[in-house]
Amino acid sequence: MSDESIPQLLEALPQDGMTVTMLRGLDWVVPGEWSNVTSFEQLITEVTGESDQGIIQAVGERAITLYHDDSQGYQRAVWLFQSLDSVDKLAGGAALVDKVGDAFSFLGFLDELTPEADTTQAIDAGIKFAAELGAFCSTNGLPGDSVGDFVGALSSYAREDVMRLAAWLSFDCLLPLGPDFLAKILEKIDGMADEHLGENSLFQRVSGFLPGGLGEQRGTIRSVLDQASGFLTGFVDMKGLSQNSVFEAVRHYVDVGDNGLDYVAGAIDLGTNYFEHTGIQTVSRRLVSRAFGEI
Repeated sequence: MSDESIPQLLEALPQDGMTVTMLRGLDWVVPGEWSNVTSFEQLITEVTGESDQGIIQAVGERAITLYHDDSQGYQRAVWLFQSLDSVDKLAGGAALVDKVGDAFSFLGFLDELTPEADTTQAIDAGIKFAAELGAFCSTNGLPGDSVGDFVGALSSYAREDVMRLAAWLSFDCLLPLGPDFLAKILEKIDGMADEHLGENSLFQRVSGFLPGGLGEQRGTIRSVLDQASGFLTGFVDMKGLSQNSVFEAVRHYVDVGDNGLDYVAGAIDLGTNYFEHTGIQTVSRRLVSRAFGEI
């Protein structure tokens, strides 16, 4: 776990760049829900409605104490959000941003990318959703297999949470896998041998947050996707999300040329860390809200 405080983590988030640009490009999906808050004091003011510096300081100090309390799950949730971007992906993302420059043009660089196989993309998408479950349970003091509580909470997702959900559905599901993404994810998870799932680098990072052995953890991943399927498909339909609408939104913000959807999805995966970015904002907001209620 990091020794950094939650204000330090929040204030270290970029105010612009590829991740922020891509998230802003999804504002049409969840209009007005997300703003890129990177000031802890601003967040406290936004959550509490307070302008009194004494109250703001007291809330901030209590939030920091809660974050560093090992009996709470806030640090674990941040680590989980951060762990979804492996070292090599972060390095790849930095190289991508360096190559594409301020315009985020993928031309040329995409020719050097090898798109991930459908199996890898589907498995990783399923694991990321299980990580969302793990973070939810950690910040709410629930067992890691509290699937029903998590699925029930999805309908009340707002701000950073609903933006992260929209980004996952857009960039990890629809863009690379198409409209039947849920069926593909479940099929690949069911069909993957235990040893191969256990060797998946993303699964290795998330598995510690899921109870039981490998077989039970696979069951949890499948269960959360299965139980959330009605909400997820309803969200996609209600928001008018499709492979084409996501691709058109991406084309509006970045120059993707005529490259295939799998290449574009791979480039976005390399060049963004939206789980970590919005995840730190989520944990910060939950800490401030709890701290304000306790002082």
